Amino acid sequence: MKTTPVPPHGRPPLHVVQVIGGGSARVCAHVRSLTAGLVARGVRVTVCAPPGTEPDYGFTGLGAHFVPLSCGTGPEAAAVLRAVCADAAVVHAHGMRAGAPAALALCGRRRTPLVVTWHARAQPAGVRARLMRLLERRVVRAARVVFGTTSDLVDRARRHGARDARLAPVTVAVTGERYGGYGKGLGGRYGEGPGGRYGERPGGADDAAREKVRAELGVTGRPLVLAIGRLVPRQGHTTLLTASRAWSRLDPQPLLAIAGEGPARPALQRRIEAEELPVRLLGRREDALELLAAADVAVLPARWEGRAVVAQEALRAGVPLVASAVGGLPELVGDAALLVPYGDADALAEAVGGLLGDPARRRGLAEAGRAQAATWPSEDDTVAQVLSVYDELAQGS
Repeated sequence: MKTTPVPPHGRPPLHVVQVIGGGSARVCAHVRSLTAGLVARGVRVTVCAPPGTEPDYGFTGLGAHFVPLSCGTGPEAAAVLRAVCADAAVVHAHGMRAGAPAALALCGRRRTPLVVTWHARAQPAGVRARLMRLLERRVVRAARVVFGTTSDLVDRARRHGARDARLAPVTVAVTGERYGGYGKGLGGRYGEGPGGRYGERPGGADDAAREKVRAELGVTGRPLVLAIGRLVPRQGHTTLLTASRAWSRLDPQPLLAIAGEGPARPALQRRIEAEELPVRLLGRREDALELLAAADVAVLPARWEGRAVVAQEALRAGVPLVASAVGGLPELVGDAALLVPYGDADALAEAVGGLLGDPARRRGLAEAGRAQAATWPSEDDTVAQVLSVYDELAQGS
């Protein structure tokens, strides 16, 4: 990470307030990365976020000031932010839940610019959908700059009347850290061993750890298919269980392991037991990304994703990925993963089954994944681009 000293001698440090409205691991990891880079460049950073995020993400350990924000999207949250942002040069809200109170807090302060990063698109129905559209329109019109993590979010912001909507520079590196339960670092590279047997890798320091993970799950000599994500309907686990029926007829039979916790767990567990599916729910895991490094195929069957951390880490590690062709995933992975329609269990089953039976194709996707990951902007690139926008806005305010 570059540590160029800023500001120049005699100038007070730029004060930037980062606002997080929820506890999304993807958003918190991005803000942590951004905070580290900004502090290294001499920027004074205040992070306003739910109280539970500080223990997991350690914003204060990076040199930032942390202010707990647990008042939702209404006037109480705005009052907290109004006090915190009194001397801010720029306020950067991450998501609509953060953007709403930030916009309210800055109402009447035309000299304090608001930047909003739209990380994900909510998909409510009925009255809630109409209310969400109103919230989105209000937030994007209040912002001086809206960053969308995908092209469709940039287009949506423009349709809502954004003054300046751009594709967000967002790269999140979670390797080596613990971020809200996603797990620790991947520790090594994925590759087929001689003969292409499941779980084998070239020699290396991480072989013992990888084999320990596979032995714990009971997948020695059999394929491991892994999904990582919160157990909620939008993550597509119901479709994934349906697809696993087809894999149960393969020899050797794969194990589908799902790392994550959430309210859908009881229903998923009942179905696994009733249909005797080759699936294990692993719950919340601190070693989730080490599980990923030990997998033969990763799956991401979600209804919508932007720049999913799991997809980024799968490609970086060279783990073949099968994912829904939704949101920002096609832009993110290019030709380095297999994309299937959301909710199509047959297509998902065929894609995963085909990969499990084709070692050469898995090797090809592993190589393509690493090559695709090398084209993404680095964390340093991301921080530099965001800081240039801050400087532009601060000088023009």
